[in-house]
Amino acid sequence: MSALQKMMGWVDDRFPLTATYKAHLSEYYAPKNFNFWYFFGSLALLVLVLQIVTGIFLTMNYKPDAELAFASVEYIMRDVDWGWLIRYMHSTGASMFFVVVYLHMFRGLMYGSYRKPRELIWIFGVMIYLALMAEAFLGYLLPWGQMSYWGAQVIVNLFAAVPFIGEDLSIWIRGDYVIGDATLNRFFAFHVIALPLVLLGLVVVHLVALHEVGSNNPDGVEIKKHKDPVTHIPLDGIPFHPYYTVKDIVGVIVFLMVFSAILFFAPEMGGYFLEAANFVPADPLKTPEHIAPLWYFTPFYAILRAVPPLFGSQFPGVVAMGMSIVLMFFLPWLDRSKVKSIRYRGPIYKVALALFIISFIGLGYLGLLPSTPVATIFAQVFSVIYFLFFLLMPWYTSIDKTKPEPERVTG
Repeated sequence: MSALQKMMGWVDDRFPLTATYKAHLSEYYAPKNFNFWYFFGSLALLVLVLQIVTGIFLTMNYKPDAELAFASVEYIMRDVDWGWLIRYMHSTGASMFFVVVYLHMFRGLMYGSYRKPRELIWIFGVMIYLALMAEAFLGYLLPWGQMSYWGAQVIVNLFAAVPFIGEDLSIWIRGDYVIGDATLNRFFAFHVIALPLVLLGLVVVHLVALHEVGSNNPDGVEIKKHKDPVTHIPLDGIPFHPYYTVKDIVGVIVFLMVFSAILFFAPEMGGYFLEAANFVPADPLKTPEHIAPLWYFTPFYAILRAVPPLFGSQFPGVVAMGMSIVLMFFLPWLDRSKVKSIRYRGPIYKVALALFIISFIGLGYLGLLPSTPVATIFAQVFSVIYFLFFLLMPWYTSIDKTKPEPERVTG
């Protein structure tokens, strides 16, 4: 027995290293017909690690102080060795995180990855999405630029619309009567310590739940139904390592090429990733002409603005915005289709999903624009389509004509 084998044996007697490797990589059997849509889960994990690492380096020179925060970001950009690169990696990574998460969720909608027995995987995934939104919002204030300050002002003030407790709630979130040093400090603490721990915990339980029931596939067929009678290995499965670890490396290389192109040639992406107003120090006495959140929040911001105020209160819009996310949790029980994958679904679901995607992108675009009567009408139409996708799902999925699902994966 070699020295390495002896050392591994010593470790395995005290920690299940080899058993964990086998359970989650070399002996975790995944469907053999994964396509490129299955890259985005591993890419989300890659971006999470990137954000944590770059965030650690940024905190070494960032000052969570209302007087010094903006200057410390400028110091990172201009004077810290490679500071500009770290900062742009973090800001680009924030937007790319949402890109890969949105594509990952879209794949779930296409192939029914939220259906039995994967309900918990989907619920944990939506919780990750919520935690990611909170993390991005808290980090958005930290540069202490004009859009950071006023964007946070608008979002925090929404909580004041909640009846009875709204005013106290908004004061509690700010830590003061106005957004200031106390707000910046608590947002920094939550952004750097609390929410990353929550995110990491949710990612772990998401993966544990996935590996307990097994991965879905483009056919929506359960590969555990057909196993070798001797080895009990799924006939349509292959070990995750080395087959999919190698395949994921291809996805990582393509992703890094796109990421690097943005990072070095267009880190602001025309104002979509970093707005021009955020390169100006926060001024509580000067309101920007148009306040809008970053692109990944704009679909929900458009829903908020689409709902008319009631008795001068924006509370109905806040409820609609909240419900637009809460409905995602109920998706596994709203879908009554006989099949999981879009490959075997009928035309009604395909049209409904297409309309949902169009409405989501449309709302995202409208959320970037100033509010006008015409834009509000479009936002209301898209909001109705968005909600009807969920609310009518039990009906249209049950009457949709489906094709018979194959017994085995089709490759």
